Amino acid sequence: MNVLLKDVFGAFKFVQGLYAGIRRVLIPPKAYSWQTFVYLSVFSWIVSYFAIGYIKDIIAFFGWLFLIAGTAWYTTEDPLRVPGTFMPVGAVITGFLVSVFAFSNQQDVITPRTIVFWPTISALITAIPEFIEGNDTDAKARIPKPEDRQRIIVLVASSMLLSCWIQFYFVMDNWLRQYPSLQADTFKGSTIVVRTEEQVKIPRNGAVILERLQPIVVSQISQRPWSEVEKWLLPEEYRVETLGREVIQKNLGQYEEKELWRVEPRIDNTKSGYILNLLSIWTGPSSNPRGYYLQKSCRIEPVAATSNSGNNITVAEIECDRASKLIPGAPPPRR
Repeated sequence: MNVLLKDVFGAFKFVQGLYAGIRRVLIPPKAYSWQTFVYLSVFSWIVSYFAIGYIKDIIAFFGWLFLIAGTAWYTTEDPLRVPGTFMPVGAVITGFLVSVFAFSNQQDVITPRTIVFWPTISALITAIPEFIEGNDTDAKARIPKPEDRQRIIVLVASSMLLSCWIQFYFVMDNWLRQYPSLQADTFKGSTIVVRTEEQVKIPRNGAVILERLQPIVVSQISQRPWSEVEKWLLPEEYRVETLGREVIQKNLGQYEEKELWRVEPRIDNTKSGYILNLLSIWTGPSSNPRGYYLQKSCRIEPVAATSNSGNNITVAEIECDRASKLIPGAPPPRR
C-alpha cells in the first residue's frame, strides 16, 4: 500500500513539475516579455488570414516583426554559443527568420537567397550588440575595443565567405540544370563539381537531338523515288537544318542550352549511293578549344521496287547507326 502511495505521489509531483515548466514558458511573468511578442505574432497571423488587400500584408508584416523580436529576446536571455565562435545560437535562429522574412515569396517560403544570406545576417545580428552599451531603457552607441573589432571582422568576413560558397553552389547547380551538357565535357575533370552518378561520357541532349531527328529523316527518305531523294539531299535545300531546329525547340525547350546546339548534315558519295552524316554540334564552352560534335551516320542506297501501277521504279532505302559517336574537334567542312 505504501509503495502504491509513493508511486502515486511521485507521478503527481512529476505531472506538477511538468505543468509548472510548461506554465513558466507559456505564461509571461510580466507584460513586457518575449512571450508577449510571440503571442502578438500568432495573433497577427490569425487576423491577417481573415483580412484582404494591403491590410492583410501590413498585419502579416507586423506578425513577422513580432516573431523575430520575440525569438531574438528568448534566445539571448541565456545564450548558447556556436562552437569555436562567439556567435549565439539564438542569432543563427533569428538570422534565419529575418532571411525568410526578407527573401521569401508567395511560391516558396525558403528560397536560394534565404539560404545564401542566412550566415551573413546571423553574423550582423551577433555584431550589433557590440556597438551598443547600456540597458533596455538607457542605451547608446559605442565603438568596440580593438580586440573586439578584430573578432567581429573575422566573424562577419567568414560568414560572408560562407554565403559566397553557398551562392556558388546555387549558381553551379543552376548551370548544370540549364546546361547539362557541361557535365560531359567542361566539368569532367573538375575538382569542385562532383557527380555521384556514373561519369557522363556523351552529352545527353546532343544524343537526344540525333535520336529524335533520325526517325523524321528516315520517314522522309525511305521508299521515296530515288530522284526525289537526291533532290532532298541537295545542300541548298537546308532540310536537315530546318528539321534539326524543330527537334531542338521541341525536345530541349526547357533548357537554356538549346541555343548552343545546332544540326548540320555532311553528305558523302559512295559507289552505290550516299552516306548522310547527321551532326549535332555543340557551340558552348568546352575543354577542347575546337569544341566537339556528335555524329550518327545513315547509309542511303537505291533499290528496285514496283509501283502501284506495276512499273519498275528505283526507291531509296536508308539504314542508320544505332548509337551516336562523340567526336572532339570542329566538324568537317561542308562540300
